[in-house]
Amino acid sequence: MTEISKLLRDAGDAALPVVTGIADGQLSAPTPCAEFRVGDLVNHLFQVIVNFQGLARRQPADFSTTPDILTTAWRARFAPEIDTLVRAWSDPAALAGVSPGMGLPQSVVGQMALLDLTLHAWDLARATGRPFAPSDAAVEDLLGMVDMMGDTARATRVFGPEVPVPAGAADFERLLGKSGRDPQWNPVAYATESGDTPRTAS
Repeated sequence: MTEISKLLRDAGDAALPVVTGIADGQLSAPTPCAEFRVGDLVNHLFQVIVNFQGLARRQPADFSTTPDILTTAWRARFAPEIDTLVRAWSDPAALAGVSPGMGLPQSVVGQMALLDLTLHAWDLARATGRPFAPSDAAVEDLLGMVDMMGDTARATRVFGPEVPVPAGAADFERLLGKSGRDPQWNPVAYATESGDTPRTAS
């Protein structure tokens, strides 16, 4: 299995142009996560990245409130935060034993970081009209994790209901469907169905 730090490095590199390419005028646009606009999801993604840095070091995590980073130079901060995340999970000790805060094997906690980074990068890419393609190794790793933990994630509403995908769908589309996402989601179709008007940069 590919080391989690390598998978996080590749995921961060793939997410970087998506995040840094978001225009201010797109921060109010809808995303595939119904509860999040683009700006909300940027805040949440930074919260995830910072907390999982600490979880690699067995420090307490706080997901109770989401800091507002949009008033900071968040685009410039993204790459350094990813670098810190990768370094934290590059330490062999990060993968040993059970997380004191999460009650899960540290190896699974590392996969959770990869899952959030991969899925939310896709969410932001789809919301803002940018390409995004995770590595095949990441998708393979995450499919196994979601198959193992998907029922629990849906029961706790971490995932929405599974979205069926056609037979023969690509592995990443299967991963999206298993995580409660519609691989065909796009802001134009969303606006038509909901009456919401996507906001784009002028």
